Amino acid sequence: MVHPPALDGSRRVTLGEEPLGVATHADDVAEILRLADLYVTDVAESDLVEWQGGGPDDWPGLSEHHEV
Repeated sequence: MVHPPALDGSRRVTLGEEPLGVATHADDVAEILRLADLYVTDVAESDLVEWQGGGPDDWPGLSEHHEV
């Protein structure tokens, strides 16, 4: 699960109750999942990824740090 954005725009990534990491971009979500041996080729479209509080393009406060 990708949790709603924090005040700084980052998003926690968990598997059930287990924290996997903190993402600042959709690419981070893919890498966090890969490190947990969960290979997802498209985090935006995968049924394995549940987005809460916004989708894979919703990173408020962080857009100035990443090129689109």
